[in-house]
Formats: sequence, structure tokens, C-alpha cells
Amino acid sequence: MEVKVFSTPVCPYCYTLKEFLKENNIEFKDIDVSQDEEEQKRMVEKSGQMAVPVVEIDGEMVIGFDREKICKLLNIKE
Repeated sequence: MEVKVFSTPVCPYCYTLKEFLKENNIEFKDIDVSQDEEEQKRMVEKSGQMAVPVVEIDGEMVIGFDREKICKLLNIKE
């Protein structure tokens, strides 16, 4: 399973999301869209959003820290 987190260093929701993934032993690639313009364009094209965080889980985009949807896609039992 491939998980990518599109985030910025100053976003508190991004931090919370990444901590949640770490707590659940989910490996993810953290992409700082404030530093990587190509990835920022890719995120906007795929999600239609400029806001972060955006999570891509096996090609499916999740806008924001939508805990319920993220848990479902990652098979995390709460």
C-alpha cells in the first residue's frame, strides 16, 4: 500500500495526521508542497484542492484529516 501525505511544515492538521499514521505504524511519504512546486501542481490536479493536508492512499485522494475515511482505506480498527 502506498501512502503519500501532501503537507506544509506550518500546518497543524498535517502534523496531527502524520502523528496518527505513525501511531498506527503506517509508512508514508511526506511531501512538503511548500518546497516542491511539481508535487503541489500534481496534488491540485488530482484533488482539486490547494489546502493541506491531502492524503493519497493507493491513488485515492482524501482531503484533510478525514479520520473515518483514512481508517477505512487503511483498514485501521478504532
